[in-house]
Amino acid sequence: MTLPMHLSKDMTRDQASGLRMMNQPNNDKVKVIAVSGGKGGVGKTSVSINTAVALAEKGKRVLVLDADLGLANVDVMLGIRAEKNLSHVLSGDAELDDIIVRGPKGIGIVPATSGTQAMVELTQAQHAGLIRAFSEMRTQFDILIVDTAAGISDMVLSFSRASQDVLIVVCDEPTSITDAYALIKILSREHGVFHFKIVANMVRSLREGMELFAKLSKVTDRFLDVALELVATVPFDENLRKAVRKQKLVVEAFPKSPSAIAYHGLANKIMTWPVPQQPGGHLEFFVERLVQRKPVEEGRASE
Repeated sequence: MTLPMHLSKDMTRDQASGLRMMNQPNNDKVKVIAVSGGKGGVGKTSVSINTAVALAEKGKRVLVLDADLGLANVDVMLGIRAEKNLSHVLSGDAELDDIIVRGPKGIGIVPATSGTQAMVELTQAQHAGLIRAFSEMRTQFDILIVDTAAGISDMVLSFSRASQDVLIVVCDEPTSITDAYALIKILSREHGVFHFKIVANMVRSLREGMELFAKLSKVTDRFLDVALELVATVPFDENLRKAVRKQKLVVEAFPKSPSAIAYHGLANKIMTWPVPQQPGGHLEFFVERLVQRKPVEEGRASE
């Protein structure tokens, strides 16, 4: 029997440990960053891939997971043709290492698929299979950036809670602020995430970015027990539009532009963020717990 995508709180709690202490065969710990946003159109994917390239230019091995499983666009934005994607991994037709495509500065990209409802409605077994695929990867990398979908779906919440750092991208629009608040609220109250790093995107000045951060902080300080940190203000930059039309990244096409400089500043900060040393679980541990939980619970129910 296939189970719906929605996971119980206990299972989601297990998943939180899934990516946080991701170890590679040589025991190098991987920093896992989820880039989320309450709504679409805030520039979340642009933040993800421009920051990834900026990190690669500083010598980091970066892998970007396009976790918008139904409306994937990372490969499209880069003008990269992906022969296979996550759907092939889930169907058993390919391994995760086989579908990685290379982007600017050698960043790795794990492409999803676009316009496929089945990818949005993954079963429990498929979700476990996706996590297992990461635990079995041979490709070496230092930083995994998870570009999540917009909104508060189970997949967004799962990836956000499983990451060491959660970046929330907001722009100066009322719906962006309210939807970002909704995401922070559910992650903090139901999933135990209390620290969020904020990227004020498409702002006209540093002052505007700080004011935007203050608006969000005001409402979270009033109603939630969370800590917000403004880690980047990315200015509105016409060069971003020019780069998109060329299917290039602004850090690549216009490296001295204001937005490119902001992305490099964010990359510099990310390199200072510590990787937790205490084991919070790793992928193999998570898969074992996920696969074994159902029989254990059935056994308890029969007692």
